[in-house]
Amino acid sequence: MVDIKSMSLEELTAWFKDRGEPAFRAKQVFRWLYRGVTSFEEMSNLSKTLRRKLAETCTLTPPTVARKQVSAQDGTIKYLWRLADGSCVESVLMRYQHGNTVCISCQVGCRMGCAFCASTVAGKVRDLTPAEMIDQVLFSQIDSGVPVSNIVLMGIGEPLDNFDTVLRFLTLVNHPDGLNIGMRHISLSTCGLTEQIDKLALHELQLTLSVSLHAPDDETRSQIMPVNRSVGVEKLVDTCRRYFEKTGRRISYEYAMIDGVNDADWQADLLARRLKGAPAHVNLIPLNEVEESPLKPSRRVAAFRKRLEDHGITVTVRRKLGGDIDASCGQLRRRAMREDSP
Repeated sequence: MVDIKSMSLEELTAWFKDRGEPAFRAKQVFRWLYRGVTSFEEMSNLSKTLRRKLAETCTLTPPTVARKQVSAQDGTIKYLWRLADGSCVESVLMRYQHGNTVCISCQVGCRMGCAFCASTVAGKVRDLTPAEMIDQVLFSQIDSGVPVSNIVLMGIGEPLDNFDTVLRFLTLVNHPDGLNIGMRHISLSTCGLTEQIDKLALHELQLTLSVSLHAPDDETRSQIMPVNRSVGVEKLVDTCRRYFEKTGRRISYEYAMIDGVNDADWQADLLARRLKGAPAHVNLIPLNEVEESPLKPSRRVAAFRKRLEDHGITVTVRRKLGGDIDASCGQLRRRAMREDSP
């Protein structure tokens, strides 16, 4: 069966032509797909014969809502989506003054092993398809009735570990006959796969690259992020400099503030030295506690921020949303897995 929603409009047009159908049918179907249809029968401007042929040769894999939590504090919505094979992934819909943002997953589980993240506790199960990524955005809009203007690839999984799929997703979500969300409204977060960052730079996309740094020294970063053992902070920052030189896009460094681990003054000073001379933005993240992790939120966020700013570094502190609904990556999925296990 053909995963029709993972196809570009150009591929879809060629596919229809190969089957003796006029090219305009492809655009009709493409537009229906991005209206959130869940069956080919809903494509009312196609003939019954064509709808039947599509149902016989193609597949649609719309997710269903397995669980949904709505924050009483700020209206953040956390979705646990059940996919066609029974796997579950999470999305979070967040409301900001500048527009609504959906944070989506790119894999079922994650193999990166970051100590502070619930997504990686049970390891990676599989990659998502482009359609499964698109559907998180689309059905979050449909279910909530809230239009999405921004996308963050910072849910379950490492985007650059599912590189080709993520690139195809970016092309699809950007298409004017699809969701038409511009690259400058998309942020991609990576734990720092340097070869893949170099590869991404070649495409010169105008998205925002967010690098999950979380420590300026190799000893600390390797302790909480196993990926660092094969990369190293210096190599990662050098790669990010090359990325900026190639794309002209400033890097955003994500930094989860962990009590007694990465929040000392000397670490702020070292971080500032690492980033000196390169356009960069540091986003300090108040840590969300994860049941399986002993790590605790830092009590030094304000002091750490001031120290960085004294060095001339641009710093923000992420607004904490959905604190009452397991809004941290992987928390809701982990809870569901525990409750559903015999």
